[in-house]
Amino acid sequence: MSIDSAVDPGAADPEAVRDDLRRMLRADQVLTDAASLDAYAHDDAEWAPFEPPVAVVLAEREEDVSAVVRLAAASGLRIVPRGAGTGLSGGANAMARSIVLSLERMTRIVEVNAAERYAVVEAGVINDTLRDAVAEQGLWYPPDPASYRISTIGGNVATNAGGICCVKYGVTRDYVLGLRIVLADGDVVSLGRRTAKGVTGYDLTALMVGSEGTLGIVTEVTLRLLPLGGREDRAIVGSFGSLTAAGVAVAKITAAGIVPSALEIIDRTCIEAVDAWQGLGLPHGADTMLLARVDEVGAAGDALAASVARIMTDAGAMSVEQAADAAEADRLFLARRLAYPALERLGPVLTEDICVPRGRVPEMLARIQETAAANDVVIANIAHAGDGNLHPLIIAPEGDDDAKARAKRAFDRIVDDCRELGGTVTGEHGVGLLKLPGARAELGERVIGLHVAIKQALDPLGTLNPGKAYPA
Repeated sequence: MSIDSAVDPGAADPEAVRDDLRRMLRADQVLTDAASLDAYAHDDAEWAPFEPPVAVVLAEREEDVSAVVRLAAASGLRIVPRGAGTGLSGGANAMARSIVLSLERMTRIVEVNAAERYAVVEAGVINDTLRDAVAEQGLWYPPDPASYRISTIGGNVATNAGGICCVKYGVTRDYVLGLRIVLADGDVVSLGRRTAKGVTGYDLTALMVGSEGTLGIVTEVTLRLLPLGGREDRAIVGSFGSLTAAGVAVAKITAAGIVPSALEIIDRTCIEAVDAWQGLGLPHGADTMLLARVDEVGAAGDALAASVARIMTDAGAMSVEQAADAAEADRLFLARRLAYPALERLGPVLTEDICVPRGRVPEMLARIQETAAANDVVIANIAHAGDGNLHPLIIAPEGDDDAKARAKRAFDRIVDDCRELGGTVTGEHGVGLLKLPGARAELGERVIGLHVAIKQALDPLGTLNPGKAYPA
């Protein structure tokens, strides 16, 4: 498979570039063997096109990143930045005549300032590692993508990752105060601030968050933190006879003005896949589980949990239970976090990331089921339902090309339905390569032109991750 990367036909010889890289860096930082090139050629979106890169560079310092970008620009090659490779839209997929530049070794937590409530970390720090480190000082970093135990902060910034608690506490962009960025010519700039407020100049920090490495490479991030205390988690679990009934409950909770700290859907396919893999003792009698959390303190939290339970019952829940303790709540939410890897065990998974207005969640879920039937494919459903971010997971058996073609048709139909309901084609995974057609329809030519102008201003040679994030 290939990506049209508009490579300069006069670009330097790849072997000469490899030699240059070996002279610039230690031998263990430059990978050129076939197995490594194959392993780093794509993220978790194997459905999107990719080709083996010229080399893989394991940067350990900001200076490494800068030097490699300068070399690539001078050689007519392209840079594909990469964190842990957990992306689901092809944003880190390599192309012909590219260097994959991994920041996975840049793992220093530079500073945790408890008084000012911020942390400064390198791009390769794992999300969960940061959460543990700041918790030692009574602080909390809220964004928690399902891959929080293995995904990097730099990757989270590149896609503006969300997570289970983002319905109440927001996504990555809401916590990024500042960035250090390697630009397309290799120069390094600092963006943003470390103060609680600041509006000097254009908000270039926010522009970089979610840009998928197409405008600059994030090497260091300054993140806003919250106090760890002041929350009391309560979990409410509703079991429903249908996916759409659970969607109705979501819409009713939203309409009641309740903002839970989490509101997640997992359907029967996910429940059974996770339990077969991990043996968590999940209920198998229900078609869909709706997992809610509220974290208000004391009587206010008790009342809110009771309200959520009542709404679930009124929406037709077969049963509603409140978790007896925090461990039980964590066990049930673990099932949500493990859903994607559990489904991968059943076959290649084509992952959607649509987001619709919360009131349209029931209709969108119904349309997804109709699409599954119409295309004769298995679609499992997990969702950050509280903010309308749905993740239909289309499963195709290994080696079944016809099933794969049907899965792609279903994928496109779901994107179209999402847009018809006033939604967006990606809520947190990024456009990458898989969402380019949907992004074109959503953005329109005039807005795409604005993207092109920004890209040309910051990266006139097209060195950084070309062909990703927006349709050119």
